[in-house]
Amino acid sequence: MAYLFESFAGWKAYSQEKNMALPEVVMEYEQHQRNRTRQEIIEGLAKALVVMKDAVRTGLEEDMTSRSGMINNGAKKVYRYPTPVLSKEFQQLISRALAAKEVNSCMGRVVAAPTAGASGIMPGILFTLQDIHKIDDEKIIEAMLLAAGIGLIIEQKASIAGAVGGCQAETGTAAAMGAGAIVFCLGGNTDQIFNAVAITIQCMLGLVCDPVAGLVEVPCVVRNASAAAIAFSSAQIGLADVSSVIPVDEVIEAMGEIGASMETRYKETALGGLAATKTGQAISKKVLIRDIEVLPDEDVR
Repeated sequence: MAYLFESFAGWKAYSQEKNMALPEVVMEYEQHQRNRTRQEIIEGLAKALVVMKDAVRTGLEEDMTSRSGMINNGAKKVYRYPTPVLSKEFQQLISRALAAKEVNSCMGRVVAAPTAGASGIMPGILFTLQDIHKIDDEKIIEAMLLAAGIGLIIEQKASIAGAVGGCQAETGTAAAMGAGAIVFCLGGNTDQIFNAVAITIQCMLGLVCDPVAGLVEVPCVVRNASAAAIAFSSAQIGLADVSSVIPVDEVIEAMGEIGASMETRYKETALGGLAATKTGQAISKKVLIRDIEVLPDEDVR
C-alpha cells in the first residue's frame, strides 16, 4: 500500500522506514493511485516540463496582450530592462515567471502547477534553476515528483484553491512546491526541504485572492513573480539549515485555518481587495461592456 500523503511527518517517516527517497514515495503513490507505469509517469512529467518551458519562451517572444488590456507584454519589458536590481539571474527569474503566467492570461497553453492561477511560478523556478546550475532534465523531473508530493499534502491539510483559501492557497502552494524542488536539486536533505516549504508558506500566509474584474490577470501575474522570488529566498534559508521553528505540518494547518476564516469577498469573488477599488470597479464595468458588445446578436437575451 502506497503512502497517502496525509502529512509531511508521515512522508518523512515512510521514506525512512522504506529506505526510499522522497520522490520515489510520490512515484509509488502515482503508480498505485493512477494505475500507471513508472515510464508513463516520467513521460507525462517530461511533457509537462516541455509545456512549461514553451510557456516561458512564448511569453518572452510573442505578443502577450490580454483581451482586457490589463496584461500588455510586461514580461518582455522586465526581461529587456537594462539595469538589473540585483542580478541578471534574478531579473530572468522574475520575467520568466511573468511570461508563463501571461500566457495563461492570454489563453495560451500552460501547466496548472498546482493551478492555472499559479502557472507561472514552477516554470519560472525550474527554468531558472536549470539554467543557472546546469541541472539535467532527469533531476528536474525528480524535483517535479517531489513538488507534487508537497502539493498533495497541502491540498489535503488546507487547500490549493483561491476560492477556498485565498491566493495563499494558490501562489503559496506553488511557491512552496518550487522551494522544495530547489533544495532537492541542490542536494538538500529532507529537513532542509521541509523547512524551505514551511518558510515559504509562512511568508505568504493571509494573501487574499482579489482578481480585478474577476479575471486571473491583476494582481495574479505579478504575484506569480513575487512568489517565485520568495521560493528562492526560502530555499536559500532552508539549505543553510535555518529552522522554520514551526513544523511544516503546523504551518499548513495554520494556512488552512486562515483560509477558512477569510471572508468570502477575499476568495476569488472579485468583491474585495484590489477588485473593489475605484479603478478596479471601473475596469470591471469596461470589461463587462466589451464582452457584451462582442457577443453575436442571437446570443444576447
